[in-house]
Amino acid sequence: MDRKKAGVPLVCHGHSRPVVDLFYSPVTHDGCFLISASKDSNPMIRNGDTGDWIGTFEGHKGAVWSCCLDTNALRAASGSADFSAKVWDALTGEELHSFEHKHIVRACAFSEDTHLLLTGGLEKILRTYDMNRPDAAPREIDKSPGSVRTVAWLHSDQSILSCCTDMGGVSNKNEKTDMYCYPQRPHFVLNLWVSDLVNCKHKRVAPRLWDVRSGKIVQTLETKATVTSAEVSQDGRYIITADGSSVKFWDANYFGLVKSYNMPCNVESASLEPKYGNRFIAGGEDMWVHVFDFFTGEEISKYLLLLKLK
Repeated sequence: MDRKKAGVPLVCHGHSRPVVDLFYSPVTHDGCFLISASKDSNPMIRNGDTGDWIGTFEGHKGAVWSCCLDTNALRAASGSADFSAKVWDALTGEELHSFEHKHIVRACAFSEDTHLLLTGGLEKILRTYDMNRPDAAPREIDKSPGSVRTVAWLHSDQSILSCCTDMGGVSNKNEKTDMYCYPQRPHFVLNLWVSDLVNCKHKRVAPRLWDVRSGKIVQTLETKATVTSAEVSQDGRYIITADGSSVKFWDANYFGLVKSYNMPCNVESASLEPKYGNRFIAGGEDMWVHVFDFFTGEEISKYLLLLKLK
């Protein structure tokens, strides 16, 4: 039997320019929420189940490249081309803090315990801001090998995931120097960092990470395409990446590729629904947010999504 063609997808219209980042909050007492970033400079928060608009965070003076919500969905954060990362009250839309940078901020992420905000961008520096002392100077982690495109926390805040530009191809271990060398071909790689802010005790993961103290790459995921987005699912099982033409799901502990789906449109970002884990969203140049079945990769019709998902 021929597979039935998907109907009109459920979409969350509202942005006037391309959607470049999407983020599902964890499931809270009030449900789950979806925040989106766009080149129109206005992050938006929505109901994560229905896509209904809740509010818009106004204050950036440039394209917003990254957005996230904290564990309780009480605060939002955004990174922008106006050289700032802002923290917002997710209930009122009020700007709580604005952290100035020296270049474009392309990535931001709250730690699971909500105490830290991690940022990165064209300065090639990862910074952590203490949300309990927002006026204090940020903690800086050693320079990234390239411009930081996306950041996330892994393994209960014990590790940091960073996607950056790098002059290289497939990483190959040099047995004589115990370092990694790269062919001279620009591409984007995903690097895992061991945070120098915490004592990493995760035995399965520690040997596979980039140790920022030694400067050695010990794990690189080859995506073979420009990675524009990478995040960790709320249950900690998957790393989700978007690279324009596809969305990929990687095992967050062993880093093997689990699923890869070609997209019907160019996508800049993707996020896995946190409540049931049976659908994911993707957005990009067409200014819409599309919903897909996690198990098949099929685009879900508007009618099907209105049904109770179990």
